[in-house]
Amino acid sequence: MSAKLSEVVLETEIDAEGKNRAVNADAAPRPASAGDLTVAVIIPVLNEFDNVRPLLAKLDDALTGVTWEAVFVDDDSTDGTADLVREIGRNNPRVRVVQRIGRRGLSTAVIEGMLATPAPYLAVIDGDMQHDERILPDMLHALRADGYDLAVGSRYVEGGGFGDWEESRQSISKFATRLSDMVLKNVRLSDPMSGFFMVTREAFTRSVRETSGIGFKILLDLVASSPEPLKVKELPYEFRTRVAGESKLDSAVAWEYLVMLLDKMVGHIVPVRFVMFAAIGGLGLIVHLAVLGVAFKALAIGFAIAQGIATIVAMTFNYILNNFITYRDKRLTGTRFFTGLLSFYAICAVGAIGNVGVAQYIYNLDTAWWLSAIAGVLVGVVWNYGVSSVLTWKK
Repeated sequence: MSAKLSEVVLETEIDAEGKNRAVNADAAPRPASAGDLTVAVIIPVLNEFDNVRPLLAKLDDALTGVTWEAVFVDDDSTDGTADLVREIGRNNPRVRVVQRIGRRGLSTAVIEGMLATPAPYLAVIDGDMQHDERILPDMLHALRADGYDLAVGSRYVEGGGFGDWEESRQSISKFATRLSDMVLKNVRLSDPMSGFFMVTREAFTRSVRETSGIGFKILLDLVASSPEPLKVKELPYEFRTRVAGESKLDSAVAWEYLVMLLDKMVGHIVPVRFVMFAAIGGLGLIVHLAVLGVAFKALAIGFAIAQGIATIVAMTFNYILNNFITYRDKRLTGTRFFTGLLSFYAICAVGAIGNVGVAQYIYNLDTAWWLSAIAGVLVGVVWNYGVSSVLTWKK
């Protein structure tokens, strides 16, 4: 289980007693007892204020005859989304919110939402209303009556589609789908990028402790983390056009997807953060040598001073990339960016001393010079990674 998931703390709003449903989403009856609850619809949201009421109305229509609840997981929206859900929940006890402060990410939001409900069947749907909620009863039937572990809304099976997506975006999605084959075991999904699915409590429980919780692709994470192949049913749906709010897709989403794939491939051997940290350190070495060459050779600066300049530039380069990539979920901004930089300088300085000391010690044991150097570098990297994780990018 990743450190990220082990630090999960649930912050839930307790439902109030509500009135019988009138004609809007603000007033709907709750099952007579918690034991009657069948489906929890987990809705990860960030600034989706305008979509909350319309989505609840659509869910109410789609899930007629089913005892359900909606669990919004809000990553501290600035548009009042969480407050709106609380307001609705005061009259409609089947609606509640988990508001997360200081944490972001769709995958961990979904996981926390699923952990916050006792429902035996767990559905996930985006808060932007681009998923077709009308197939939720078919998903439930596949799990309850047909014995499937997982029902997935797919844009690739016959009858599904991408709506008004441009060709380039569809091509990217198809390429990401092919990459997913590297981590899927004995299960094949036509649309592993889908964020629209329903899973049994048992299947979720078996997988959750092995999930990475990285990025947006929680479906792929759950399937790849299952200790045994899941029995999957795919149902077609047409992806809708967003009406309100703004898309959260950007280049960072693509990067997080690649990081999640890397975690599923090597995370059981070495932390994926360490792999990224070490890779950035390799780039920093190239930067160091380039700056040293320019300063010492081209500008004729003394070697000691040139080495010092190159060291500072390389450490700054490493810090910026690690802050942006390796520790994106803990990114330091504002004044904390500069205090973090100073702590990173101090940590790397100690790491450099350890690097040289260990390399010299091993070399004195009649070890080949290059093996001694590698040992020193490894000690430095492990020190820098371990201590900066605790001090620079602390929780």
